[in-house]
Amino acid sequence: MPTIETDEHKSLREAVAALGKRHGRDFNREELWSEAAKLGYLGVNLPEAYGGGGGGIAELSIVLEELGAAGCPLLMMVVSPAICGTVIARFGTEAQKQEWLPALADGTRTMAFGITEPDAGSNSHRITTTAHRDGADWLLTGRKVFISGVDIADATLIVGRTEDSRTGRLKPCLFIVPRDAAGFTRRQMDMELQAAEKQFELTLDDVRLPGEALVGDEDAGLLQLFAGLNPERIMTAAFAIGMGRYALSQAITYARDRTVWNTPIGAHQAIAHPLAQAHIDLELARLMMQKAAHLYDAGDDVAAGEAANMAKYAAGEACVKAVDQAVHTLGGNGLTREFGLASLITAARVARIAPVSREMILNYVSHQTLGLPKSY
Repeated sequence: MPTIETDEHKSLREAVAALGKRHGRDFNREELWSEAAKLGYLGVNLPEAYGGGGGGIAELSIVLEELGAAGCPLLMMVVSPAICGTVIARFGTEAQKQEWLPALADGTRTMAFGITEPDAGSNSHRITTTAHRDGADWLLTGRKVFISGVDIADATLIVGRTEDSRTGRLKPCLFIVPRDAAGFTRRQMDMELQAAEKQFELTLDDVRLPGEALVGDEDAGLLQLFAGLNPERIMTAAFAIGMGRYALSQAITYARDRTVWNTPIGAHQAIAHPLAQAHIDLELARLMMQKAAHLYDAGDDVAAGEAANMAKYAAGEACVKAVDQAVHTLGGNGLTREFGLASLITAARVARIAPVSREMILNYVSHQTLGLPKSY
């Protein structure tokens, strides 16, 4: 894989960074989403035949990282074009592609993604949302929690299980559920973390869907699911790296300018070295993210799965350390609204927790990579 970005990727970074700088930390989500769409950034990973840029997750992750580094990340990029757009592009019917991909690419429609359940946690094998046939239709019943942006999404890509999964065979299936579908209700969750994208609990009470709501093959199972989950991990890494870079840039500027005892505080190694370490960790995480994106875009789903998990882990850890060090560098100023860092203390932890915890990633690596036995 290439270890140095192409000129095209460098140009993309510069252009998106300029967009992010224009909007800044106090950005309006709708305005930024609209402008990013018009410039072709939201659909950069989607096929050209359906209005996209013809790139891949490598390009889309650059977009999200640079917006995050400018202080204006768009969380729904992880969900709408990366997860849902990718799954539909790879496995959707021609009708589904025609209906959704151009709209996802130009930002006129968005899609949420529903997999997490109250009692399943990180164990997707315990998903209880069931789908069974009723003539030519499907009926979906179940609950989902921590689903982002359902209020602004035109539909939600729901992960359910076909009825015969009760025999022990995991057969996840993906369904496009319109926001106004009968029996499909949402309740906003009361989150301490305030973000532009809200979190919701979803209830599906015998939601009737036409047969064409099924995305892909009913029997494809995990292949289709991880076609969306690997990009999700890569994009979460981009989200975390961007956030860490933003915090670090604030700290560096402050350390250069803030003078105590006749010298800038950045001259002191107790300040300079931790910031340097944070920069190194973010750069290393970015390399793993680039590797994961390259493998995924090359069609190596197995290798991409390992790399995507590692990238998400590394980026989450690097982000938390960068934010913490930035706040400590600014001292009391790090907790003021003026510098915009205090809210990141909580937000950075999201990269450790979602969409999969760091402990589950360590389980994955110890089992899948190292071949160690499972404890569960």
